[in-house]
Amino acid sequence: MNTSDAKRVLETALICSPQPLTLREMRVLFNDELGADTVKTLLQDLQDDWAPRGVELVSVASGWRFQSRPEMREFLDRLHPEKPPKYTRAALETLAIIAYRQPVTRGDMEDIRGVTINSLILKQLEDRGWVEVIGHREAVGRPALFATTRQFLDDLGLASLDQLPAIENPSQQAQLLASLAGGEGDTVHPDLEADPLAALEAAAGGAEPLVLADDAPEAGADLPPPTP
Repeated sequence: MNTSDAKRVLETALICSPQPLTLREMRVLFNDELGADTVKTLLQDLQDDWAPRGVELVSVASGWRFQSRPEMREFLDRLHPEKPPKYTRAALETLAIIAYRQPVTRGDMEDIRGVTINSLILKQLEDRGWVEVIGHREAVGRPALFATTRQFLDDLGLASLDQLPAIENPSQQAQLLASLAGGEGDTVHPDLEADPLAALEAAAGGAEPLVLADDAPEAGADLPPPTP
């Protein structure tokens, strides 16, 4: 099979697949006759081929996939004008702590945020598929250790946690995630690091944003700190 035909096979499989494809799965397309390096080269060629179009080929945590470019979102939203789900700032800050400090316990998160965290916040993040319990700390009560999932990376359009914006200040890390996405991971401009919320939004690219909920209390809001 020549290069042109191989690229055509890869392109068809990626477009038709409802989920990202791994290198292992793509090699199966060719009965393992093509090595991983060859497949990667073909994928890079496909990225170049699609560069001027409204759809791009990207690598995320689960594999490779085609997705719309950020600048296309304005037009695609007209087909499906549903409002994006709303998340409280408390939920987003909790998610940011888990992303940057994982694995962490609920107690760790409360120490960083300085307030008691409603258990519904963690359930909301677990139900969304962004965080999960990966074990328990060997301490009194064996508290659960939380970490982000592969789905979390996929929704931000990232291949690994190393691609999260570099934020050195712990207080800034607890203020991240004003919006997330289902797909595009752009390079974060250094100037955005002064505003971590903007930095994470830039890392998420132009895919579906998460809207901060109003200040009114809701199911995912913080519980008030205990009375001394």
